[in-house]
Amino acid sequence: MSSPDRDYQREADGLVDRLTESLAPGEAALALAVLVSRAVTRLHGLSRGEASARLPRGAERSEGNDQPEWPVWAQLQNASRALVLQASTCRDLAARLAGRRQ
Repeated sequence: MSSPDRDYQREADGLVDRLTESLAPGEAALALAVLVSRAVTRLHGLSRGEASARLPRGAERSEGNDQPEWPVWAQLQNASRALVLQASTCRDLAARLAGRRQ
């Protein structure tokens, strides 16, 4: 299936369902928090790399060398960096609920 035809929402829901099925609420919270933390860490790494690859180079930048996607990648990097911090807090709190030490 090509990317435009994929239903990422449905696929993600299926993965989350499989990850959490038959878990107690505390364990499900931990599993979800770990998933969110890992996913947003990867998103941040991806967006940081793509933003860096498209970084405008001041005087080297010419009309034919324009990188119109750079601002969006940079914004995604900034937004995901904030999420990394929030996700790690969620993971730590969920670990406490599940009776685990991180």
